[in-house]
Amino acid sequence: MGSLFIPALICGIFCYLGAIECGNPLGTTGSFYCLGRPLVAGLIVGLAFGDVTAGVLCGVAVQAVFIANLSTGGATNSEITYASYGGIGLAMATTKDPAVAVTLSVLVGNTFGLIFYNLRMAGYSVFNNKAQQAAENGDTKGINLWHFVIPNICTFLLRFIPVFVAIVAGQGVVDALLANVPEIVTHIIQVLGGVLPALGVGMLMNIVIKEPVHLIFFLFGFILLAFAKLDTIPVVFISLVVCYIVYIASGKAPAAPAAEASASNDATYEDADLF
Repeated sequence: MGSLFIPALICGIFCYLGAIECGNPLGTTGSFYCLGRPLVAGLIVGLAFGDVTAGVLCGVAVQAVFIANLSTGGATNSEITYASYGGIGLAMATTKDPAVAVTLSVLVGNTFGLIFYNLRMAGYSVFNNKAQQAAENGDTKGINLWHFVIPNICTFLLRFIPVFVAIVAGQGVVDALLANVPEIVTHIIQVLGGVLPALGVGMLMNIVIKEPVHLIFFLFGFILLAFAKLDTIPVVFISLVVCYIVYIASGKAPAAPAAEASASNDATYEDADLF
């Protein structure tokens, strides 16, 4: 437990800092949309456990699963911050296998992650009413207390404690399960963990691709990566060039006003008496 205390402590703190309701000085962009992303969490967890490479690989795999995760009207199908730090942290404490990280992240995000998320949503309605009453009475201290201080304390406890306990106490459970279950079950977990990122990419494509012809660009990028063996950065620049060419060819680019400007200049400076 001693070797896991500091990494579990870091994972619990950053699970709070990455929450969308966290009072982060950087705002929602610095918390939920940065620290709350699995890719960033993989780097932080990797640093906490002293293995950045394994952490980033786990983060990339988990990010692919949740890349199309959406929250509609406050409802979500998985709590991504719990999945990021709880799932990746627990995987780093055990196997450091990206496939296992994916499986654990989905499990953590879809179970107690959602339980505590919905508990927060229900409980904070009480705080909102208290803050509204304080505003109606002109009580500035009451507004700060019920709108900022108490909700952030509750958010910290609801995120730090579950993630910390999951990593510290869950290591033995996961190790025991992986050591005692039949090999075929372990293989199935690894296979499913490898398929889930593809499912996440497929969900993202379903959102982004509006017409079947757009699949050509996806196929072209896949060929550049898989067969031409190009790195990601060159493919990004090629994609930008292709996007710009398609944008111009579609006729949506603004026409250059050169001809109109030239005609205007001629009309302005031409003196009929000189010609």
